Amino acid sequence: MPSVHLLGTGAAISDPHRTTTMIAVSEDEPPYRTLVVDCGGDVLQRLQACDRPIDSVDGLIVTHAHMDHTSGFPLLMEKVWLDGRNRALPVFGIEPALAQAGRLWEAFEPVHHDWEGIPPIDWREIEHAPDTPVWPDAPWTVIATPVNHGDTPNVGLRIEHDPTGHVLGYSCDTAPTDNVVDLAQDCNILIHEANGVPGGNHSTAVEAAEAARDADANRLLLVHLPPGDKSAEIADARAVFPNTDPADELGTYPF
Repeated sequence: MPSVHLLGTGAAISDPHRTTTMIAVSEDEPPYRTLVVDCGGDVLQRLQACDRPIDSVDGLIVTHAHMDHTSGFPLLMEKVWLDGRNRALPVFGIEPALAQAGRLWEAFEPVHHDWEGIPPIDWREIEHAPDTPVWPDAPWTVIATPVNHGDTPNVGLRIEHDPTGHVLGYSCDTAPTDNVVDLAQDCNILIHEANGVPGGNHSTAVEAAEAARDADANRLLLVHLPPGDKSAEIADARAVFPNTDPADELGTYPF
């Protein structure tokens, strides 16, 4: 059975108990075959808090170049090195996202230039186009599709667990777009941001619920949450799509 781990559920600024939105998918038995999506903070500490070891990470997907999705990349590389990894780390993303992660790593070159045994970074650029294949290896099939984050190129993801056929949809940061409905069609869980106000570069909780309804999703988890009481927004979203919940920080959800 696959699970998704909500390593962070907040917006760039959020409630005190939430860090920036980052997720991971894994299987329930070793070696877990974990894929991590985004690294805006100490993503590997959060992964360990969800009972998955650092060495279970098969790859990283970076969705876009914003700080709350990329700024922890140098720390991630330091940690996989200190943990003893010697195999390359595949890092997937569209060109602007990979370029930003690369610049962040290069900024620390005076620190890490003489570290011995740093695992190679296997940069793997993907197209910024609908239905772009991302991850090449079992047990995951990952497809990326552009979403609408204003002037910032960004992608949402459809992650399928091949042995079970179970599907996770992830909107990433986006205003409402039919592309999210398409990528999330018939998914077991849709993880959708809810940081926005109508007409902006993000989505409201109600707009996320509309996407889940239109995609025939089984469940909606709201992430990228702003600070403050969200009870009224959750109630409005549930009126559109009843099986809606704000995601629990460090929550693990089988899908």
